[in-house]
Amino acid sequence: MDFFFDLFTTIVVFILGASVGSFLNVVVYRLPAGISLAYPPSRCPKCLHRLGKRENVPVFGWLLLRGRCRHCKNAISARYPLVEGMAGFLFVITFWTFSWSWQTIGYWAFLSWLLSLSLIDLDTMTLPNPLTQSGLALGLVFQALLGFSISASLSDALTQLMHGILGAVVGLWLLELIAIAGSIALGQAAMGAGDAKLAAMMGAWLGWKYLLLAGFLACAIGAFAGGGAIALGWIDRRQAVPFGPYLALGAAIVVFLGDAILSTYVRVFFPLS
Repeated sequence: MDFFFDLFTTIVVFILGASVGSFLNVVVYRLPAGISLAYPPSRCPKCLHRLGKRENVPVFGWLLLRGRCRHCKNAISARYPLVEGMAGFLFVITFWTFSWSWQTIGYWAFLSWLLSLSLIDLDTMTLPNPLTQSGLALGLVFQALLGFSISASLSDALTQLMHGILGAVVGLWLLELIAIAGSIALGQAAMGAGDAKLAAMMGAWLGWKYLLLAGFLACAIGAFAGGGAIALGWIDRRQAVPFGPYLALGAAIVVFLGDAILSTYVRVFFPLS
């Protein structure tokens, strides 16, 4: 009985995540273009034909149409169902990790913000202020609620809130310093102002300690991926590459594996502490 209940719950959570992913596709496309998120309703990006209810079903709507608009027959990018499926997967993994808790709801929101910002950065090399600023504010609210949920104490809520504020400040300063150092080393702008704002948002959600870990992972993954791309001739050494997706990936890894990574680090390098 437990197996079928868990399976049913997992399916429901995936559908919820995929539905959120469908909205994230709208955000990623419309926010940078300055188009309303609410109007007009979802439509074919080529002929602008309004999608019907069945066509709007996350993942399966695209499969039902075989990747083509029912009206004009033009191909619809596979990125739409991929983003929906990715959001559904993230929701499921978060639920499996944190079960029914404030953290599950909070991290669903956090990961949704990270996914949106990553895709926008890949498309436009920008990280819109409305997303980073609203994400930072939500992170601070999350920290306060998390502190209050521990002991129903206002002092714990304020302590946790300060934890998030400190993380945001450290994130902003850290990326600003990295940007300055990178600009001096490369002789050109190393990263945009949006990266520091994204790091501040991450710090609000994760706190300063996990923010530092996420930043280290982002730099390590970015250096490895960038070095490999340069070695293979895919990009030029001075070609601008969005750093937001690496920051987001580092933050996502910390959400699920941060405690395990830090405990392993302490056990290996400080065995007697």
